[in-house]
Amino acid sequence: MARKEFETLTPQMFYILLSLYQPRHGYEIMQEVAAITNNEIQIGAGTLYTLLPRFEKEGYIELEDISKQKKTYVITKKGKEKLLLEKERMLQQIRLLEDVSHEI
Repeated sequence: MARKEFETLTPQMFYILLSLYQPRHGYEIMQEVAAITNNEIQIGAGTLYTLLPRFEKEGYIELEDISKQKKTYVITKKGKEKLLLEKERMLQQIRLLEDVSHEI
C-alpha cells in the first residue's frame, strides 16, 4: 500500500522542519541540519528545494522574507504540530522495540 505524502517524515524532512524554528534560507537550512546531526544527515540542494515548496503548500512552513534573491522560511504552528506527531510516532517505535528486546 502506498504511503500518503507526509504521513510519516523521513529523517531529512524531520530535520528540515526542526531547523526552521528559526528563520533560515536554503543554505542555512543545509548547514543547520548538518550541525545538529553532527554531519550524519546531509541535505542536498535538490532534496531541499524539492521539499520546501511542498512543505509550504502543506502549510508546515511559510515564506518569511525574500532579500538578495534568498527566500527565508520559518515553521508554522501546523509544522510544529506535525513534528510533535512525528515525535509520538517515534516514541511508540521505541516502546515497541523495548518490549520486544525484553523478550530476547
